[in-house]
Amino acid sequence: MSNEELLDIDLPEPSLRNVVEQDSLQWVFVGGKGGVGKTTTSCCVGIQMAMRREKVLIISTDPAHNLSDAFSQKFNKEPSLVNGFTNLYCMEIDANDDMDQLQREIEGVTGGDDEGGVSTLVAELTSNIPGIDEAMSFSELMKQVQEMDYDCVVFDTAPTGHTLRLLSFPTILENALGKVMQLKDKFGGILNQAGAMFAGMRGGAASGQQMTDALLGKLEETRGVINKVNTAFRDKDKTTFVCVCIPEFLSIYETERLVQELSKFGIDSHNIVINQVLFPEKDADELGEWFEATKASLPKEAQDICGKMMARKRMQDKYIGQCFDLYGDGFNVTLMPLLDYEVRGVEKLKGFSQNLVDPIDLEE
Repeated sequence: MSNEELLDIDLPEPSLRNVVEQDSLQWVFVGGKGGVGKTTTSCCVGIQMAMRREKVLIISTDPAHNLSDAFSQKFNKEPSLVNGFTNLYCMEIDANDDMDQLQREIEGVTGGDDEGGVSTLVAELTSNIPGIDEAMSFSELMKQVQEMDYDCVVFDTAPTGHTLRLLSFPTILENALGKVMQLKDKFGGILNQAGAMFAGMRGGAASGQQMTDALLGKLEETRGVINKVNTAFRDKDKTTFVCVCIPEFLSIYETERLVQELSKFGIDSHNIVINQVLFPEKDADELGEWFEATKASLPKEAQDICGKMMARKRMQDKYIGQCFDLYGDGFNVTLMPLLDYEVRGVEKLKGFSQNLVDPIDLEE
């Protein structure tokens, strides 16, 4: 699909201005296939949000954190102010730290002298309910974030599969905790005996009742947080998901899968960012005419280089056209240019972020 054909279609504005200017948004997820520029897009969204909001936080939920690399500044599990800003913060979380914190809290309730029993009981729980450790870690994160006074939180997520797992935590944990509570009502005595046995194996002083009540109390608290988060995530006025891809088959296919899964979860998604686009203001036919007209005057090496660039441009235009065919009516599809330098550091990220709100003029 050429630029002229795109102009003939009445499409939503090809920018993220709709996200940045939606004052009610509290949670913005940015995700997609690995290696498509999710972190750069997250940083750019956060920067644009910070220009309009009082206080913005970018959180990396990807185990392989990249926020520090993008901003050329070291971040950790505590929110840190980004250099050059007065209202933009970043943090990189570690799920293992949250589970360790959970264990310490339970030890505090039971007196702190039976950590062997607590760790065994927590290990039994996490091994018998797959994913509950990640879900509880996510709950701790969301509880921490909700206690902070940020106007908007931008999530720099892990690649698609991990992200879908993260978004399914509310449903998974709700179902799992429902079963745990049923077991407590039905087999409360057995659970207390098991807790006492785990404590006794390490000479702990806390009773099985104390350990069980502490753990199940924590799970009940987690369920309350997750329910609240689940409601917020399904509210399109509060939450949206920005899908990021590049104009290649595997990435476009992964984006389609992500959009479908988000729809199943009831999470709003109406923005797609296509990164690494060669000359987005031109189409392959226009460049092809130029290449054919000047090809004979170019050295052989230059012909080969331009020929490969043209092949890549035609391929990109094909998949960009497919993206508009799939999502054009209901999605804002934003084209981000491929640059001849890396987008790292605050100043370059600020400049690049303007492309999110100032759409490429296809008429130029």
